[in-house]
Amino acid sequence: MEVARILIVDDHPLFREALRHALSAGKAHLEISEAGSLDTLIAHLAKDDACDLVLLDLRMPGVQGFSGLIYLRSQYPNIPVVIVSANEEAGIVQKSLDLGASGFIPKSSGTAIIIEAVETVLDGGVWAPPWADREVPGDPEITAIARRVASLTAQQSRVLMMLQEGLLNKQIAYELDVSEATVKAHVSAILLKLGVASRTQAVIAAGKLASASDV
Repeated sequence: MEVARILIVDDHPLFREALRHALSAGKAHLEISEAGSLDTLIAHLAKDDACDLVLLDLRMPGVQGFSGLIYLRSQYPNIPVVIVSANEEAGIVQKSLDLGASGFIPKSSGTAIIIEAVETVLDGGVWAPPWADREVPGDPEITAIARRVASLTAQQSRVLMMLQEGLLNKQIAYELDVSEATVKAHVSAILLKLGVASRTQAVIAAGKLASASDV
């Protein structure tokens, strides 16, 4: 039987262990990896992107709202992403699916539900809680912003996230091990793709994606 490779991305070690244990009760042939932050996730996929499914929390270091989901869908469109979140509002479920998630698992779910959701997605389907209202109207502005953010390259996405954290060009250059000129070029490209005139407006636009997950 083919091995299914799953990457659990959550900043709480105890929850990662609980999720690993739950998954192990289902499919017998699993190869499970873990990441506790966006940087760890990026490094993992840069080294080996042979992954069949990512289980992603909406909130962890380096991730604000849907930014992690948008990053994965834009940079690794062939890897299905399932959101695993404590925020169980129907609007959040719908928005996750609208932005390209293949499923949404509430953190309060039992083992049987988790296994059902994961197996459904691994088989090519989409899974959402039966109580979630799939007809919740979307926000056209948020959807448009998400589409623009999804057009960013991997490095531009990271720069935008760092701008949201309030880092200066010099600090971003240090974190990414590039020159300030390179960072400035990335910022210019970000402004162009987002259709804004300043880095402040870019941060505001990206922040709307984060606030969209705070229903």
